[in-house]
Amino acid sequence: MTAERNMPVLVGVDGSEQSLVAAQWAVMDGDLRTAPVRLVTVVDDASRDDAAFELLSRVADQCRSDRPRVEVFDEIKHGLPIENLVWASSGAQLLVVGSRGRGQVAEAVLGSVSTAVAMHARCPVVVVRDRRTSFSVGPVVVGVDDSAPARAALRFAFEEAAARRTDLLAMHIWRPVLAEYSWIENSPAGAAWFSLDDAQRELDEQLASWREKYPNVEVRDVVRYGHPVEELTAAASHGQLLVVGHRGIGGFKQLLLGSVAHGVLHHAECPVAIVRSALTP
Repeated sequence: MTAERNMPVLVGVDGSEQSLVAAQWAVMDGDLRTAPVRLVTVVDDASRDDAAFELLSRVADQCRSDRPRVEVFDEIKHGLPIENLVWASSGAQLLVVGSRGRGQVAEAVLGSVSTAVAMHARCPVVVVRDRRTSFSVGPVVVGVDDSAPARAALRFAFEEAAARRTDLLAMHIWRPVLAEYSWIENSPAGAAWFSLDDAQRELDEQLASWREKYPNVEVRDVVRYGHPVEELTAAASHGQLLVVGHRGIGGFKQLLLGSVAHGVLHHAECPVAIVRSALTP
């Protein structure tokens, strides 16, 4: 994949069903990346170490059974889940968390924690929901604009699609935001006349070099007027992964991300990857 290929896939585990599903997803992705998987449980009281160790051992054994080619390590950390996971993310190529935590070992790991680490981690973050039983069917879906975070997301999405040997759906969602253009706010036809042709050309330009680099990835590109969260989550309802950048851009071209990243984390059926702009070359 990238220069970080030798770094581990990091997983936050707390005993909740969501975190167990996240561990299953992480070991699958680690297998695709040929990367080790590092399971981390955060506890706030050393007296709970025995329970944490027992939990990690069970999850690690299951991960090794599911993907015997993947090296799986486990570690107990003490303190606050957000701080520990964000700090550990600097040494990982990917951080995977569940959508919500309710386990007895570390009560806060993942719920509000999942949103916090998605916004602050030093590597891409994948938030996995427990609504799905299979993560190996469908395309990788990515939201694209001309911001640095979206370009980083596009790179990540191509890497994932290539590793998974699946298609990529690149979506450029247009929604006018400035008051002076309010006359077309509720007019898809007007919006198409005003900017969708330019948006299509911009998307084609952004995809061109990646299509050359990943010729085996079949790419479908879509430019559409609508609400980014609604359009992306609908498109990803049958996808393997939805990828968005950490934040979007302002002004007339505000298309995606920022509040959109927060929105898709809450509404997408499939795992969601949040990618920071610092990952852009």
